[in-house]
Amino acid sequence: MTLLTTWPESGPETVLRRTAEPAEIAAALAPIGVRYEQWPVRPGVAADAEPAAVLAAYRAEIATLTAEEGFVTVDAVSLHPSDDPAWPDKATAAREKFLAEHTHEDDDEVRFFVAGSGVFYLHAGGEVHAVLCEEGDLLGVPRGTTHWFDMGTRPSFTALRFFHEEDGWVGTFTGDDIALRFPDFDTLTAGRAERGAA
Repeated sequence: MTLLTTWPESGPETVLRRTAEPAEIAAALAPIGVRYEQWPVRPGVAADAEPAAVLAAYRAEIATLTAEEGFVTVDAVSLHPSDDPAWPDKATAAREKFLAEHTHEDDDEVRFFVAGSGVFYLHAGGEVHAVLCEEGDLLGVPRGTTHWFDMGTRPSFTALRFFHEEDGWVGTFTGDDIALRFPDFDTLTAGRAERGAA
C-alpha cells in the first residue's frame, strides 16, 4: 500500500497528513513540484528480472516519459535479499548512500517502482513528506529539492531511473541530520498496518 505521511519539519510528533489515496498523494505533492502517478504493472516481470527485461517490459511508458521530459538515460536497478554472504554488507552500503539529506543540482530524481518498495522523504515548505512507494508508483523529485531515501535494512526493490544528465546520480549533501529525527523505512512499514490511512 502506497502511503504519504506529512509532518512539520520540527519533528514527527504531529502528523499533518496521512493518506493512501493516489489522487490525494498527487494533489498534496504537486505544490512542491513533485510528480506522483501510477503506471500499470506489467504481468510476468519477475522482481529479480534482468535489467534488459525490465526495460523491454516498460518500453512504451519509458518512450512516452522520455519524450515528454527529455531524459537522455534510463536504467533499471534492483536489490533483493540474497544468500550471498556479501549481501548484508552490500545492502548496508547501498542504504547508507542515500540516507542523509541531499539535493541534486543538475537533475531531477525520477523513479518508477517495478517491484518492492522504498521511502522518499521530501523536505520542502517547512514540512517533511514521507512517500512510501511500491510497485506501480512513479515519483519525480525536482532538482534542488532537499530529500533523502530509505530502502530499509533488508532492501527489496526493482526500479527504473530516469536522468537528464549522462553522469547519473550525483548528490549534494546538506550536512543536516534531519533524517535521523524521522521514522525510517522499517518503522513506517511496520506501523502502517496498525495505523491505517486517515
